[in-house]
Parts: sequence; C-alpha cells; structure tokens
Amino acid sequence: MVVEEKLEVPTRDGAAEAYVYRPDASGGPWPGAIMYTDIAGIRPAYHRIAQKLSEQGFVVLFPNIFYRVSRLPVFDFTPRMGDERTMKRLGELRSGLNAEQMLSDGASYTDFLFAQKGVMPGKAGVVGYCFTGSMAMRTAAARPERIGAAVSFHGGGLATDQPESPHLLLPRIEARLYFGHAIEDRSMPAEAIVKLEAALKAWGRRFESETYEGARHGWTHSDSPVYNEAQAERAFAKLTALFKEML
Repeated sequence: MVVEEKLEVPTRDGAAEAYVYRPDASGGPWPGAIMYTDIAGIRPAYHRIAQKLSEQGFVVLFPNIFYRVSRLPVFDFTPRMGDERTMKRLGELRSGLNAEQMLSDGASYTDFLFAQKGVMPGKAGVVGYCFTGSMAMRTAAARPERIGAAVSFHGGGLATDQPESPHLLLPRIEARLYFGHAIEDRSMPAEAIVKLEAALKAWGRRFESETYEGARHGWTHSDSPVYNEAQAERAFAKLTALFKEML
C-alpha cells in the first residue's frame, strides 16, 4: 500500500509544500522520482498519477511548484480556460516560476528527494507535464550527476528562439530524455519539434521524441477535457518502463 506524507522542501526562496509517496511504510530502498504538475497545480488528478507511479516501486516527490505565489490549493475555484478569473490566476502562477527559478528549485527538489528515507542512492527520474516539461529538462541540467532520466509529456516551449530556451541546456544534461508530444499543440508546434529533435541529435546522447496519435495538449490527466485514456495509459507505461530501466 502506498504511504503518503506531506512535507515542506527548503529552497533558496522559501519552503515548498510537497507530498512524498512511498510504496509502503517499510522496506526499500527504492529509486526516487520527482513529478511536476501542469499550470493548474496539485489536485486530485495528479495525486492519482503520483500514487500510481509510487505503486510501480518509486519514492515520488510531488512539490507545489508555485510556492512563491500560493500555498495549496493554488486554485480556490474551478478553473475554466478562457474565463477572465482563471486567466488572471494563471498569469499570477506563471509569474512566480521563471527559467532561473526552475533551475534552482529543481536542484533543491533533487537534493531533498535523496535525503528522504527509503530512497536508493544513485540516479533519480523527473517528469513534467505541459509547461513543466521544460522544468524536467532544467532539473536534469541543474543536477546532471543525480538525474538519470527526464520525461516531458505535452511539454510546451521546449525549443524556442529565446535565450532561456530549455533546449540550450542540453550540453549540461547527462540523463536519458523522452518527449511525448501532443498533436496540434500551439505551445509546441511541428516546427518546434523539428528544432528540438535537431538539437537532440546534435547533443548525441540517448533520447526519444514522438507524437501521440489523436492526443491533444493535456491528454494525460483525467480531469482534462481532452483526456485520452488509451494514450494516457501508453504514456504512463512508457514513463515507468524508462524509469525502471534507467534508475
């Protein structure tokens, strides 16, 4: 039975509320994993993914990445995309997590994970969804000696023309990388995928990049209006298989 514990992670800029899931109360050690939510933050749909990942034999750290802006829950109302109140709140959340902060926090979360009981020494994995696909990459760059696998599902802005584009961090990354893209994704259009894959080939380490047929941005979590159960299960199987191989 998975055991849940709520903790606070010390960071350079404060303390982040976080959940830690362990496969059971005793035994281990198990490999560690960090899981980042999409822009809407920690909520039941993502708790279920974290718990399910822990059931596969991982200690999962599940932090409130928006701790600079808000304690949990980060939404005290039901968000509706396009709604003025929702869009204002999303802007507030985005403003509290820039590229440099992702790097710093990623290092803090990694260090905290390895200090937890039952976590196997060596390498951990990290997975991000939506805009935290880039945070998974930044975490791998911040702690290359500690992150063995980094995964992004329907990640946005992974290869842009901006100086802080995540793909520019590839020379700092030693982890095996996996990217599961959505179709018709405005945050990661086809030309951006081509740009990312060219950078990955030049990087020269192990990676995989694929687009999930019929899966739109946000397909992995059950509270999404475009949730695709079959492709979500496929993505989860890919995630667990990669973590088991690399960690």
